[in-house]
Amino acid sequence: METVAGNPTAPRASGTPTARLAEDAEPGGPVDRARGALLGLAVGDALGAPAENMRPSEIRRRWGRIEGFVSEDPAGTDDTEYAIFSGLLLARHGSELTVTDVERAWRLWIADLDEGPFRGAGFSERGTLENLRRGLAAPISAQHRHAWSDGLAMRAAPFGVFAAGRPAEAARLVAVDGRVSHEGEGIYGGQAVAAGVAAAMTGASVTSVIAAALSVVPMDSWTARSLRRAVTAAQRPHPDRLTGERAVRSAVVVGGYPWTDLAPEAVGLAFGAFAAARGDFRTAVLMAVNMGRDADTTAAVAGALSGALHGASAIPRLWADAIGPVRGSCLPSMRGYHVVDIADLLAGAAEAAAPDGPRDRAPARDEGSAGAPGHLPAAGESRRGRGTGAVSR
Repeated sequence: METVAGNPTAPRASGTPTARLAEDAEPGGPVDRARGALLGLAVGDALGAPAENMRPSEIRRRWGRIEGFVSEDPAGTDDTEYAIFSGLLLARHGSELTVTDVERAWRLWIADLDEGPFRGAGFSERGTLENLRRGLAAPISAQHRHAWSDGLAMRAAPFGVFAAGRPAEAARLVAVDGRVSHEGEGIYGGQAVAAGVAAAMTGASVTSVIAAALSVVPMDSWTARSLRRAVTAAQRPHPDRLTGERAVRSAVVVGGYPWTDLAPEAVGLAFGAFAAARGDFRTAVLMAVNMGRDADTTAAVAGALSGALHGASAIPRLWADAIGPVRGSCLPSMRGYHVVDIADLLAGAAEAAAPDGPRDRAPARDEGSAGAPGHLPAAGESRRGRGTGAVSR
């Protein structure tokens, strides 16, 4: 069995995978939903980036209401690049992923590269990198001032894609990833998102998606309380859209706190938008964007949930076509990868690892040399011609 080929630090090939979205994936099938989840994440990230850290009143003064891209050159932020990072690692190791695998990947692809300050990275990622560069190992590497941030929630969707229909497994795997960078509520936020996406990947109802998210976190946690409050506020009748958005924000936002990347808050806002929209992609993402705060992350999570629920075909084509290979502005080693090809890798890995699937199709483990986490497909190395998104063998 061949190992997955490619060097994550090699020059990247460009491509436009979204131009072929409709050609080789059955609508509503696992590949279509996988693409919907990760493309939805990237679209939400790019739509929300200009509104990040803004109040709704500031958004209205500047743009009125955001109804599409307000940037002439829309692009994803660290949310998309870290989701690709985790997606590649998960496609490589599958359910055998360990904290050691994750830590090695952080060191090899991020911490050990002398490529600047990793612009755009969140506080939790910066704190983790500082700890790793000082020689600290996981889980001590997660002991910094921002272990409660939404940095794990923003990269959690790939775990739901891989563990489609298995929310508990999605939550277990994302916690493995998160132990390098997060603790407590930061872990819970990632688990809620991963489990919600895992349920959405099967076409579950909006109510079931929310229930799946709540089932994997402690019921008395801040994350669970915030999620329940946001969803309850979203499901009440409101005279107009703006009133509904204000109700969701009021239910969870910590107004006096200077930072907007609190995991319980961001996850609550994202699920509130998802619930208010009844899973509709456009409505959920735009509500998340227009509520401000950590808008790129809340819209990315809402987009991942809605995209997984309805598939890539639910994403407006104009928005989907605007998403190109990531630029590596935060993670230089991820430059050139496209979320659609990561989705195909994960869909193939999930099929191979399914309990009733062919056991001889599981991705091979290759520890590589000098503790490297193994080889991964190079950017632009599309699996489209295979028709299943499967990892090459």
